[in-house]
Amino acid sequence: MNDFLYQYRELLPGILIKRYRRFFADIQLTSGEVITAHCPNTGKMTGVCQPGSLVQVSPSDNPQRKLAYTWEMIQVKPDTWVGVNTTLPNRVIKLALKERIFAELNPYYREFRPEVPYGVEKKSRIDFLLSKDEGDPLVYLEVKNTTLAEGNVALFPDTVTTRGQKHLQELMALLPDAKAVMLYFINRNDCGEFAPADECDRLYGKLLREAQQRGLIILPCRFEITPEGIRYLGISKIK
Repeated sequence: MNDFLYQYRELLPGILIKRYRRFFADIQLTSGEVITAHCPNTGKMTGVCQPGSLVQVSPSDNPQRKLAYTWEMIQVKPDTWVGVNTTLPNRVIKLALKERIFAELNPYYREFRPEVPYGVEKKSRIDFLLSKDEGDPLVYLEVKNTTLAEGNVALFPDTVTTRGQKHLQELMALLPDAKAVMLYFINRNDCGEFAPADECDRLYGKLLREAQQRGLIILPCRFEITPEGIRYLGISKIK
């Protein structure tokens, strides 16, 4: 028995040649074959797309796919892999909520639902809506994938994010009638601290600090990414 929250089915190692046009990555597998893999990450990927780095890809047997491989992770240090696939964090958090591994949230929910419309016009969707008993406040939980780091400090975002700014404003609007949580999925094991990346998006940092003062719960959750699976390591310190 292991403590993986999520386990990969099958991964193949290779070397990153280049990432381009956001969604494509040329990779040389250990067999020598050069493939083009889908890169499921629309961000800048600062510091986590260095050519020549060891990577892992997952194969797909779906004949409808244009690309038969998905880029899953990259090695940035001998003992540190960084998750590249941005579709995974919400799936992992869903498993974590089922297993009730977040002690900070456990008192506030008995059940949860993913992708729930909210806001005045219901045009936005919260990643997870947590609820307990009738009369208890609802908990709105947003998940942000986090890969940028300086030393042992995880930083978010890695570029200006108007979408992220909007999410903070929408969460603040829910307070104090409901609880609001911003969960940063730190997709690497080497960051014991977390801070907003003011140099990348000063307004986001300002909004995050304002939201925290108004009651937003910030959970920088650190995960270990390995070719076998993903483990939860705990909460990083907020700088």
